[in-house]
Amino acid sequence: MENVDLIINARWIVPVNQANQVLEHHCVVINDGRIVDLIPQQQASQNYQAATVHEFEHHCLMPGLINNHTHSPMSLFRGLADDLPLMTWLNEHIWPAEQKFVGDAFVEAGSELAIAEMIRGGTTCFNDMYFFPEATARVADQSGIRASIGMIVIDFPTNWADSVEEYLHKGQQLHDHYRHHPRITTAYAPHAPYTVSNAPLESIIMNAEELDVPIHMHIHETASETAQSVEQFGMRPLERLKDLGLLSPRLNAVHMTQLTEQEIEWCADAGVNIVHCPESNLKLASGFCPVSQLIEKGINVSIGTDGAASNNDLDMFAEMKQTALLAKAVAQNASAVPAHTALEMATINAAKALGIDNITGSLAVGKAADIIAVDLNSVETQPVYDVVSQLVYATSRDKVTDVWVEGKHLLNNRQLTTLNPAQIIHNSQQWAEKIRQADS
Repeated sequence: MENVDLIINARWIVPVNQANQVLEHHCVVINDGRIVDLIPQQQASQNYQAATVHEFEHHCLMPGLINNHTHSPMSLFRGLADDLPLMTWLNEHIWPAEQKFVGDAFVEAGSELAIAEMIRGGTTCFNDMYFFPEATARVADQSGIRASIGMIVIDFPTNWADSVEEYLHKGQQLHDHYRHHPRITTAYAPHAPYTVSNAPLESIIMNAEELDVPIHMHIHETASETAQSVEQFGMRPLERLKDLGLLSPRLNAVHMTQLTEQEIEWCADAGVNIVHCPESNLKLASGFCPVSQLIEKGINVSIGTDGAASNNDLDMFAEMKQTALLAKAVAQNASAVPAHTALEMATINAAKALGIDNITGSLAVGKAADIIAVDLNSVETQPVYDVVSQLVYATSRDKVTDVWVEGKHLLNNRQLTTLNPAQIIHNSQQWAEKIRQADS
């Protein structure tokens, strides 16, 4: 018998593969943080001897969810300025608050709050865009979660950097520090077409090729953004980015609620990845991303929550459900974005967009053991006819009981193992009091 670190037995396993398999009474065999085998439980007991064995008689094991667009430190702004249009929200509330408060300590506290929420909700990887990214990376490293950390670039000075040159320099330093890290990668994160001019974008395109990293950017989020671009540049944002050479398989284009047929064709031809943020788009009345149409064109579409300041949570189970339901309404087709497609968008599609699908995003031999266990033995999730449908349409994040990243147990029976929730709540409340006093 082969000695291994861990065997996880479960009632169901959804590996998220091309065959849309659901394995019953199987187990995941793990050693050195990697998946060694996916086999029937009886066979595993004959072939492997594990240091630790977990039994989940009523659970489904699945890949950890990947939140492909976050501003994790903005969790400290959750509920600060609700029910406002995007530009009013940004110009009159969020950007002034950021100028007053954002620094290393703020970002560390906000990232801890966000990462604790994400782990408890079954997210094992997130793609972040925010200032002081070294603080978010530090918390991600300590917590054990997987992360893509944005090397943010914006034309105007902020608390983090005074110039485009400084943004790019600090981003390079961040990349160099984590370039060999097993769980933390980097991506260029120019904020948006209306906040980043042509010269920095040209530098980012060149640097991204040299470093072989993705580019993560808000694009076509609102109708006003596209109208402003036409007025300023004589063309819509995506055409401008196309002329600059930004459209490529490196690009993660976030939101994309304002798209013409021609723009969809451009994205399909260039291999652009699109990140759908349904709840944030709905809350800010930004518009509707034509998800079903994009998928029909062969475009890789994944899901993100956006920041908790505009959502107001980091709940990927809710986003999966909203994605499937909204796509049906927009396409006027009940078969648009079925449950398994929504699950792929929240797992393997996001991994592909980040260039880490050889590591995570599905349960397969050789991949990292980024796994969550979801309890389906409750009133809200019974009876179970179709496990994947149940995960997408009937399951909430509180049904996630256990989370592993690279085989490390980050959530054990709903208890965080690497983060202190009481301290995180205390820190969050202290920051809220400071922000409340300044806003009054």
